[in-house]
Amino acid sequence: MEAVLYLTYIAIILLLGIICTIISNKIKIPNILLLIIVGMILSKFSYNGQVLIAFPSVFLTSIGILALVMIIFDSASRFKLREFDILSTKAVKLTFIFLALNLIFLTFFTIIVLDLKFTLYSVLIGALFSALMSGTDPAAVLAMFGKTKIKLFEFLEVESLLNTPLVVLLPFIIIDLMNKIKLGGIIGGDILNQLFPFAGDLLLRLIAGIGAGVLVGLIIFKIMKKEYSEKLSPLALIAAALLTYILAEGLGGNGVLAVTTMGLFFGNVYIKQKPQLMEFSSLFANSLEILVFVLVGFIISVPLTSKFLITSFVLFVISLFIRHMAILIVFRQSPYTLSEKVFMSLNVQKGIAVAVVAFTLTILNIPAIDLVLNMILMFMLYSIILSTIMVRFSRYFVRTHIKEGSK
Repeated sequence: MEAVLYLTYIAIILLLGIICTIISNKIKIPNILLLIIVGMILSKFSYNGQVLIAFPSVFLTSIGILALVMIIFDSASRFKLREFDILSTKAVKLTFIFLALNLIFLTFFTIIVLDLKFTLYSVLIGALFSALMSGTDPAAVLAMFGKTKIKLFEFLEVESLLNTPLVVLLPFIIIDLMNKIKLGGIIGGDILNQLFPFAGDLLLRLIAGIGAGVLVGLIIFKIMKKEYSEKLSPLALIAAALLTYILAEGLGGNGVLAVTTMGLFFGNVYIKQKPQLMEFSSLFANSLEILVFVLVGFIISVPLTSKFLITSFVLFVISLFIRHMAILIVFRQSPYTLSEKVFMSLNVQKGIAVAVVAFTLTILNIPAIDLVLNMILMFMLYSIILSTIMVRFSRYFVRTHIKEGSK
């Protein structure tokens, strides 16, 4: 009976997601905005003091891991090393400079704005949030830019493809650090005494993760070079991605890094019918979007108080200034006008990668993570709304008007 009930919940969520997507296409806004709002509305419905829709933690964990694996693999597989050019070099610089500035300044302001004490734990919590907010969503950017082919838009597309694997990987490395170090009141030599053993352990986890990704990639893709089955090859690809994650975690490695390695491997070797396989991988990853976005809005209970809304908005504005600072550093000498640099600064839409990590964080037992999750959800909403506005008024910022996509 419970199985039927859970299937009913899933069917309702998917149906609402389809309706939201249809509506978003009609009114020309990203569907993820409506999906999150629907999730937030569903969380308010209750019966006899209990929420109307609820899922067991095992189900949520499974969905979270599946979505995480497929999103990482899909984004990593689209990065082509042989296509690395000057545009990509600039995108790499912006990715790392923006990440570094966020880890320094956004972490600091997060602690200040949220009125946290300056302990090692609060710094790591702030760094976790800052790292996650350093990414943009490839699908969202592509949808906004439509078929327009201009260097500025291509640059933002390349940047989003580059930063997604990094933004997904880094929060889990920080979580590893939080789990290994004894937090609270650690000062001076105590930090060093615990950081050195952790550095060695982290190195082993990274090596095990890369090794697992390369091993599974070599075996699976060697077979796929010679054989292709319209029915079996796509399923083998999904199984390989999941197996890579499981093997890496079982060996004590980093599963996220393992899948990233396998995705890069897949994107840069010859495989029969690769375009069809990549299309299936992307389709499967996108099919998880509806469930993930609605569940993120459903699970994360944001306090809709004036204090929280003002606090979150102030922090979001600070993050935009940090983004603009990074762009000014990278493009000190460039043909882009100031208005175009502002346009790039304000296009920071968060999408499925951030949503999947946030979804995964909800099922991890991390103290004080609720503050971070609340901020993540509000940043997602703010960034989606802002990016939508920027597209509508793009002619005032960019020399060629953006043709709106279908999403």
